[in-house]
Amino acid sequence: MKRWLKWIVIGLVLALLAGGVLRALSARKAQKEALDAQQVTLKAQVSIELTPTDLVQAKTLALTQGLAIAGPLKAVNSALVKARVPGELQGLTVREGDFVKAGSIIARVDSTEFQARVRQAQQQAESAKAQVDIAKRSFDNNRSLVEQGFISKTALDSSIATLSSAEANYRAAQAGADVAVKSLDDTVLRAPIAGQVAQRLAQPGERVAIDARIVEIVDLSRLELEASLSAADSLGVQVGQTAQLTIEGATKPLSAKVVRINPSAVAGSRAVLAYLAIEASAGLRQGLFAQGTLATGMSHALALPLSAVRTDKPQPYVQLLSNGQVVHQTVELGARGDSDGQTMVEVKGVTENATVLRGTVGSVRAGTLVKTTAGAK
Repeated sequence: MKRWLKWIVIGLVLALLAGGVLRALSARKAQKEALDAQQVTLKAQVSIELTPTDLVQAKTLALTQGLAIAGPLKAVNSALVKARVPGELQGLTVREGDFVKAGSIIARVDSTEFQARVRQAQQQAESAKAQVDIAKRSFDNNRSLVEQGFISKTALDSSIATLSSAEANYRAAQAGADVAVKSLDDTVLRAPIAGQVAQRLAQPGERVAIDARIVEIVDLSRLELEASLSAADSLGVQVGQTAQLTIEGATKPLSAKVVRINPSAVAGSRAVLAYLAIEASAGLRQGLFAQGTLATGMSHALALPLSAVRTDKPQPYVQLLSNGQVVHQTVELGARGDSDGQTMVEVKGVTENATVLRGTVGSVRAGTLVKTTAGAK
């Protein structure tokens, strides 16, 4: 009898426990349903307000295909004035930034030694000339004696050889005098081009060697960009193509045109150098860094601003405005290009005139209601 009561008590306890578990599960389910309903209600109630500047329409545009380029500015004409003879540098007064004219005297090398060499060479030439005169008189006398039969023709031949040797020595002495005069002229250093002094590489009183660099002169009236292109990119670049460049420190972009393309690739990197002539503009300097886009072609396509395409999902998408709410529309991207100074990209997956949120709006949850102010498209 007692065992039977024990089993009844155990059954009642188990029944009470099961009932408690069922009631807890039922309450949890009801709570979850209430939360889901609340979230749905909140989603339906969330909305944002956008202005016309926050929206953009997909349009078929003419896209300029471009190639990003960058590089330093270089003067088309520049020159290094070097010492042509060794000696003490004198009279160097120009400094960085000074303007010089073509042919103007930059500096001098001490000419004392070279003046002495000129005098020495000229005197040697005069001595050789005197020997020519003596040999010529001897030749004339011997020729006259041969004609009279007083001496043999062999003596006349010897006189001819002596005269020829004297004349050769005289010509060599004259050439030596010319070399000495040229060395004297080389003591005067002149500007080969007109421009500005970019570097002064020596000081007055310094003893310089042959080919020692004295000053560098640049002509800023003609500047060009030296752009390094990859082998693949260089195939689409041709002389005459234009580019829009931004120069560091300049407030406005400048136009440039491809004027030359190096026929050889750079050893090692295999890069190809292209040279773009820059519009003349005040304030530009050699060595400034420039970057921009070189126009290589044109295409027509349905396009949107590149910034309007989002990539925070596995597939690129745009935030499309449809029936007053945001829809995440997956798109397929095509070629990029410029239109009115803005980077655009070809898109497939949206229709002409579809309204899309700009990238400046940020990420918006799909299904969010959108209110647009007056004039918004």
